[in-house]
Amino acid sequence: MSGPTPFKMRFVHLDLKGAPPKVSYLAEELLHADPEQSASVPAGLSPTHKAARLTAVGGPCYSDSPHSRSRLCRENHQHKAFPLFHALGANGLLIEYEDMFPYEGHLRPLRAPHAYSPSDISTILHLARLHGLEAVPLVQTFGHMEFVLKHAAFAHLREVASFPNTLNPHEAESLALVGAMLDQVLERHGGARWLHIGCDEVYYLGQGEASRRWLQQGQNSKAQLCLCHMRSVASHVRSRHPGTTPLVWDDMLRAIPEDQLAASGVLQLVEPVLWDYGADLDVQGKVLLMRKYRECGFPRLWAASAFKGATGVRQALPPLQHHLQNHAQWLQVAGRMPADTLQGIVLTGWQRYDHFSVLCELLPVAIPSLAACLQLLLHGGFTEDVKSRVEHLLQVPSLEVPPSVSQGAGSFPGSNILALVWQVSLHLSSSVDALLERNRFVTGWFSPYHRRRRLIHPAMVQHVQPEVLRDMSAAHKWGHPQLHNSLLARWSAVVQELEAALQLAFYPDAVQEWLEENVQPSMQRLQSLAQNLSVAAAQQPCPEGAAPGAWAAPP
Repeated sequence: MSGPTPFKMRFVHLDLKGAPPKVSYLAEELLHADPEQSASVPAGLSPTHKAARLTAVGGPCYSDSPHSRSRLCRENHQHKAFPLFHALGANGLLIEYEDMFPYEGHLRPLRAPHAYSPSDISTILHLARLHGLEAVPLVQTFGHMEFVLKHAAFAHLREVASFPNTLNPHEAESLALVGAMLDQVLERHGGARWLHIGCDEVYYLGQGEASRRWLQQGQNSKAQLCLCHMRSVASHVRSRHPGTTPLVWDDMLRAIPEDQLAASGVLQLVEPVLWDYGADLDVQGKVLLMRKYRECGFPRLWAASAFKGATGVRQALPPLQHHLQNHAQWLQVAGRMPADTLQGIVLTGWQRYDHFSVLCELLPVAIPSLAACLQLLLHGGFTEDVKSRVEHLLQVPSLEVPPSVSQGAGSFPGSNILALVWQVSLHLSSSVDALLERNRFVTGWFSPYHRRRRLIHPAMVQHVQPEVLRDMSAAHKWGHPQLHNSLLARWSAVVQELEAALQLAFYPDAVQEWLEENVQPSMQRLQSLAQNLSVAAAQQPCPEGAAPGAWAAPP
């Protein structure tokens, strides 16, 4: 497939419920720009008018031409995220704030410790406008409500008392809660054309006591319960914010019959976002689903793909081929539908599977994946020419070879983080395993049995110690001046560099979490080995004639 992209809108999803980037990561050079200048750049302007406005306020010229995007990157805009997103082909952001939004009043407890301030939100939206990115907020209003329902003040609004996933749709206070959240968010997003109200993966719906009683009445069903809440939330948005159209994830709608959807009153209120992140996406199945939605009355539909965060809850590095195939499949779906069927596509970049899960791929690590997927959508495929274009835009030698800090990891925001995370993810654990489990001197003369008792044959210290320690005094003592190149020294230097890079892009809690999950387990094993070796090397040798079992007992 080749030619113009069928996706008029191309939104990059920022999932802020884990490792939210600092504002300075997004576009530091514009932090002190005058927000009032960008206020004159409405979100809905045509590309031609937007170009004139942005040029007038000193921003980059908007253009859909590949040549302009390439020029933007060459002019040093690629060092920040928003200019790069625009240069790669994005024209919008789907911002899932979760607990990073600066809620006020009785909602203030929802704020994370490092939540963005009101001025941060203004700056983010200002920067987005300057770089031709239309901002659409996403606020969960039904499922995935853990960041709200985990708090004691709101726990009574859970569908199931034990689980904070899902909001109880029967309580009037529930609608008042999500209504207040939406109002505060939209107050900061003046003139937003769309607002995403979530409504995906509403687990345990119908299992609460109130729901069970309701379901026993007449012909009531869980589908009706879902549609009723969706309609109530969307009606609130439409009545309070007439110019804003609610979007919803479509998974809770898929199995509902057409006649029930048509009679629900939801069709005139929301636009469904069909999501599928698989490399083996069922093209024909998606086409049939879209036809069903159109035939029952939804006027506009959206698609949602993934450039990260969809292939494993602990995934550290995005599998590029998986994500490219996912986008190629979505192009096939779009190509089999009338041209006006899809309003656009959201390239999702999930940072956690839910509020309580671990972090998956960090945003800087996934920039090459995002770049490749956006360019695939723009050019209708991922040919060698498109691949070369992406490598040129990011200034990386190859998308297929793991990046190296020493050789240059590229010139995009967080490229050093990408190179260091690749190094840690591919080699840290395996190198420690190799030392502890396959090095014959360690396994033969400093095994777990020996380490528990702090025992080692004095002659073996000179074989084990150079691999582990970096103590230069020990190096001279044992005649190994190359000791500073030990495994512990090398990895300590890498981790120190990575931590410094992460601190520039992320807040302290995210840096600590990522290091504890991905670095510290292996480093602690290595440090423990080094500590045990130091103690054992200082021990008196085994008394003449004594068997190993007679040596010192473990502490």
